[in-house]
Amino acid sequence: MTTHTHSSSLQPFLQPSLQTHAISLLRIALGVMTLSHGLLKVFVFTLPGTVGYFESLGLPGFLAYLTIAAEVGGGIALLLGVYTRRVSLALVPVLLGAALVHFGNGWMFSNPGGGWEFPVFWAIALIVQAGLGSGRWVLSPRFA
Repeated sequence: MTTHTHSSSLQPFLQPSLQTHAISLLRIALGVMTLSHGLLKVFVFTLPGTVGYFESLGLPGFLAYLTIAAEVGGGIALLLGVYTRRVSLALVPVLLGAALVHFGNGWMFSNPGGGWEFPVFWAIALIVQAGLGSGRWVLSPRFA
């Protein structure tokens, strides 16, 4: 019986330490995007403007506050690596809701009003993050 070891040039890229760094990088990128979208609604669109936009879509205004809280709180949690799996999954409905809002604008997010491409990709990335966990650089391994 012969065992084979792989000594290809790709082997250094498959080491667990690089994988955990890649997982961490994805988590941090998702955290920055999520936090920035929440803060955009607060500081650029303003709270009344965001509530008005939600209401113009036929949604109750209080959903704007819940969305902002989810994006700001979820973004911070992802940045810190706190309950990454749970937070990632909790944010998926927010992104699928955004995809539904943008669905009538077509696929490409560069379309007028933004399409559904980006929020769906973002939701899938959050699902992947939930499957991968926190990686490194977390506030406390106890909360990962």
